Order: sequence, then structure tokens, then C-alpha cells
Amino acid sequence: MNENAIFVTHDLAVGYRNGKNVVTLLEGLNLTLEKGKLVALLGQNGAGKSTLLRALTCDERPLSGSIQVNGKNLLEMSQKERSRLIGLVSTERIQAGALTVTELVGLGRQPHTGFLGRMDDEDREIVRQAMADAGIIGKADEYIASLSDGERQKAMIARALAQQTPIIILDEPTAFLDVASRIETMRLLQTLAHDRGKAVLLSSHDISQSLMLADELWLITTDRQVVTGSTRQLVADGAMDHLFDNRSIHFNPQILDYSF
Repeated sequence: MNENAIFVTHDLAVGYRNGKNVVTLLEGLNLTLEKGKLVALLGQNGAGKSTLLRALTCDERPLSGSIQVNGKNLLEMSQKERSRLIGLVSTERIQAGALTVTELVGLGRQPHTGFLGRMDDEDREIVRQAMADAGIIGKADEYIASLSDGERQKAMIARALAQQTPIIILDEPTAFLDVASRIETMRLLQTLAHDRGKAVLLSSHDISQSLMLADELWLITTDRQVVTGSTRQLVADGAMDHLFDNRSIHFNPQILDYSF
């Protein structure tokens, strides 16, 4: 048994319900997240990346199978218990324009402070450090409504950091960022994994950055299989050639990206 495994799925199936019909996108998933690893989830649009992440965080219940965190059934936990284990950064636009960045990031302390959110000096320092780590502390007193998309995304990452969870799951965390901010964010997530021992899973369309910085990959192939393994090994095995339907593009290992 892998002693670093903190998050494990058994025969998981994910999809959605359309009236009485059940649409299965991915099934038979036996996935593992390890402490100290940065994992990138890659696949073409519509492959089921966001659906999988919602199921893994119990934002939407999986169709079947089980999820265990530290050997306990995630699906049987309360929302508060889950929020102490998993920090989530989603792509959904937040309705928090009337909050300052500090107030938004402070919401990440709710699993520890209770609904009223009464923070002590230690909590406030954790919030300050989370903003600093996410590169948004310069906007601490500004309202969320006044931020750019990239700044808002950094604030959401800071909120997840303030939760101090052993697992962080992010859906397209660099989607709205410029090139420099993408690199900065990916390196931050790598640091959280390597230096702080967190298990970090992110979905991304940024193939090159993911391959350069991720320790492991979860690849959703064109036939809806999820192939997992070390980044180096999957690239060497040619697994990246099975990511897209378009046969006019080819993976180029020299640039760690696709070209025509």
C-alpha cells in the first residue's frame, strides 16, 4: 500500500443525469493522489474534466464507486468535514463583488472558525500569508468587483490556501491569467506540493506548462479512458498522441506541446 496516497477512488463512474436518462462520461476509474505531488488532468474540451473534478469534490455525486480520503469514505462525510480536507478552486464566477479580497480569503477559514467566522490573530495571519503566497496581497483592501479576471482567480486560490487543507483541487486555475501569471501560479502550486506536502490536482488546457511542472498526469484519451502515470513516462510512451481527435495535430516532445 502506498503510504503517501491520501485520496483514492475505487471503480468510480462520473457523468450526469438528463431527466430519467443517465449519461456516463468516464467509468472504472481507480485513481490515486499522493501527498507531495502536483498532478495535471488533461483532455480535450468535452472530455469530462470538469465533471470528474466536481465528482471528486462531491460538488456532484458520482454515478457509482467510492472515494476515500485518509481511508475514510468521502461520500459519507459532512460538508464541513470535506472542507477541512479539500480546498476547491472552480471556474464558476463568484458573486462576491461587495467583499474585499481579505474578506473573501477569510471565508477560507470558515471550516475552522465556524459560520460566524470570528477569526483570531492566528487566523488573520493565515489569511495574510495565503494572499502573499497567491500574489494578491497588494490588493488586500480592494473589492472583488474591481479586480481583473486574473486577480480574481488569484484571490480564489488564496481562499483555498487559507483553508489549510491537505488536498487542493483546481479547475483551470490559469485560464484567465497572462503568461507570466500562469507560470507564477503553476510554480506556486508546485511549491505547495513539493515543499508543503500537499496533494494538488488541477485541470488545464496549458499543455506545455503542465508537462514542465506536473509530477504526474491524468490523461482523458479520445476513447474516454483515463491514463495515469509520471509525466516523463507518459510522454516517453507516446500517451500524449491519444489526447485529441484531430489527426492533423501531433505532439512534439521537443517543445512539450502540439503542432500542425
